[in-house]
Amino acid sequence: MTRRSLFGTIATLALLSGGIAQAQDQDGATDTKRILVYGDSNTWGYIPVESGPTERYDADVRWPGILQAELGEGYEVIEAGLSARTTDIADPTLPHISGAGLDGSAALSPIIASHLPLDLVVIMLGTNDVKVQFDRSPFRIALGMGKLIDIVAQTGGGVGTDYPTPEVLVLAPPPLGELYPEGRAERFAGGVEKTQALPEHYQTIAEAADAEFLDVGTLAETDGIDGVHLSAGAHENIG
Repeated sequence: MTRRSLFGTIATLALLSGGIAQAQDQDGATDTKRILVYGDSNTWGYIPVESGPTERYDADVRWPGILQAELGEGYEVIEAGLSARTTDIADPTLPHISGAGLDGSAALSPIIASHLPLDLVVIMLGTNDVKVQFDRSPFRIALGMGKLIDIVAQTGGGVGTDYPTPEVLVLAPPPLGELYPEGRAERFAGGVEKTQALPEHYQTIAEAADAEFLDVGTLAETDGIDGVHLSAGAHENIG
């Protein structure tokens, strides 16, 4: 399946959405539509490895970069991915990440304000919330996503500016794959089932908050060797 033949991709949704359709002024000039993509390692571009440190996919391989290429002129895609980021809970195992840390709800508002004006905020989080240490149900994780949607609205026009509040597109991440090695499988024990249940809860939260929703699991599988991260092919399908 080629990138252009894939129906229902984020690029197609972005192009068709009335909230971010290209607008023309009286002279016929088009405005650049700005899209912030907010996520974890699978937005950052983490290359799957069996164990140990890794590197990042190049910009044109990561799904936000592919989204930018598909949308073309008139759109600007801004990446804000961070490995191990959650929806709204701190991770005490990585204390060297200072400031807002890995709590997505703590970092989202200043990131939005620093990139205004924005037409759309795309959020794909929740995979890290299923770790055993957090002991979270799919419903509780969805509430964390709902908090993020609220933060977009609460941030409003930013600091000393009065820009329109951006639209929100909620992405349910694809379910976890076969976890490897043993240590990672232990950290994410029970996570496969939880990530499989997330789309239903995310859709309910998105609809209640008047946000858009897309189940990324319908476009790609978590096919990296570790069962947590995406191959380059999966990035292409999502983009």
